[in-house]
Amino acid sequence: MTSPIDVEGGGDSVVVDGAPGPQTGTEAVTLTGRSPGRLMWLRFRRDRTGVICAVVVIGYFAVALLAPLLVKLPGTNPYTLYGQDPTYADKPVLDEFGLPLGYLGGVSGDHWFGVEPQYGRDLYAMLLYGMRTSLYMALGITVLIMVTGVVIGLVGGYFGGRTDYWIGRGTDFFLSFPQQLFFIAFMPVVTSFFVDPREATPTYFRALAMLIVLWLLGWMGMARLVRSTVLSLREREFVEAAKVSGASPWRIVRKEILPNVVTPILVQFTYQLPSTILSIAFLSFAGVGFVEPTPDWGRLFAAGARYAEQDPAFMFFPGVALVIFVLCFNLLGDSVRDAFDPKSGR
Repeated sequence: MTSPIDVEGGGDSVVVDGAPGPQTGTEAVTLTGRSPGRLMWLRFRRDRTGVICAVVVIGYFAVALLAPLLVKLPGTNPYTLYGQDPTYADKPVLDEFGLPLGYLGGVSGDHWFGVEPQYGRDLYAMLLYGMRTSLYMALGITVLIMVTGVVIGLVGGYFGGRTDYWIGRGTDFFLSFPQQLFFIAFMPVVTSFFVDPREATPTYFRALAMLIVLWLLGWMGMARLVRSTVLSLREREFVEAAKVSGASPWRIVRKEILPNVVTPILVQFTYQLPSTILSIAFLSFAGVGFVEPTPDWGRLFAAGARYAEQDPAFMFFPGVALVIFVLCFNLLGDSVRDAFDPKSGR
């Protein structure tokens, strides 16, 4: 007779399997341990809200990645002016005042989310391409922020002393700059140096400028979080044992300390990415980020603000999409935190 017993608690888990011995008739006991990663995964799977939010977030990134294919389903693209292009004169989408024909901003079989007033661009295609621009740029910026913050926090927290002092002062210096306001003032100055005033600013230049500024002014929170965690870890017994055994500082940081700061890093990542997306959207909304005709979430909100009185439905689909994404990512962060540390939610 076999009687498996699963015991979980205090961060340890064992499985006890009783089975008849081949000769003695007694039961042989086998202990199988579970790694912290597997325990985290088992806890996360039991959190239905976290699993649903993870599916939604992954779906957003998949839709953004497949945007060029998905817009071919209705046969539209984000750049064609369906309200002004003579090619589509037999299928008018705007009235004589430049407002969408039909209900909810011109929703139809050809334009699933309606069209943009005055120009007639397809909102479904603009939203999908705008999601791709915002999500993947925010992902790149967030990864740079995380890596920079983790490295600086590890160095300052582990070595301490004057190293930690000067890193702390440098962090305070960067914290003194208001990120978004600094970028609003920074963009015109940099553009005047590198771009001819008679020419339009290239999209890649705007993207690079946003990446650099949001990266340089965004790593400080991650660095302070990692530093505070490392300060408590470097006095623990397993770190002292590694020092006594002759391990190099690099090996101690990589093998002993870094695995123990994975939890706050992952949780902070789930909060940082939505914040970065909102920052990019704000910059485009303020007119210093992406501009016409580049599709972007923030630019859609800027256009929606102009059309609010004439066509309030234009803001509906981009707004719902952004709210769902930010909400699901924040709930996902709570679920990941609880999965790593069950006591945090009690």
